[in-house]
Amino acid sequence: MRKKQYGILGLSRFGMALATSLAELGADVIAVDKNSDRVQRIANDVAFAVQADISDINALKSIGLKNVDVVVVAVGADINSSIMGVINAQELGIKKVYGKASNIQHERVLLKLGVTKVFFPEADMGERVAHNLYTGDFIDMLELDSENAIVEVDAPKEWDNQTLEHLNLRTTFGINVIAIRTLDKLNISPLATDKIHSGDKLVVIGDNGSINEIQRLSREGK
Repeated sequence: MRKKQYGILGLSRFGMALATSLAELGADVIAVDKNSDRVQRIANDVAFAVQADISDINALKSIGLKNVDVVVVAVGADINSSIMGVINAQELGIKKVYGKASNIQHERVLLKLGVTKVFFPEADMGERVAHNLYTGDFIDMLELDSENAIVEVDAPKEWDNQTLEHLNLRTTFGINVIAIRTLDKLNISPLATDKIHSGDKLVVIGDNGSINEIQRLSREGK
């Protein structure tokens, strides 16, 4: 079966984490940014990393972006580039286009453009994104395809005070933690040495079966 292909346009901390996590899960990832340093940093972690201006549709055509299944426009600060990235992805016929917003006005613009969903990491994810995935137990943050998603789950109590490195969740459960929410504080670039605490919300990327297993552990600890 053909691997799912993802285009990540913009290598901010969020875009970088998303691209590397998808690649670690076995997806083919095209990572694009106009900053050469960012492209070089991720080059060994994804299938294809290229320096290009995402507002230039000809540049996106030349790297074969039209062949991907999903595009995430992960540019936040440069709203014009974000808008053009979305429009160009749509022009290339990509059916699933997601966007990252830096503020509410940006979010509104992306929604008017018809993106599949808007990801708003700087805001309270649980309140911003809004609907339950399969059950009311966890929140659908970004449905990547029918089998994989980025979701927010409750940290199981048995993980309390343990580091991500010690838990080794990618090997044990097949998921990656891309953000940790503790009360009103959101860590969108967690390190291996960061600890998880009881009551934390974890934003994870993985297949739905693995995510359901994490949610089961969380329910058993309540």
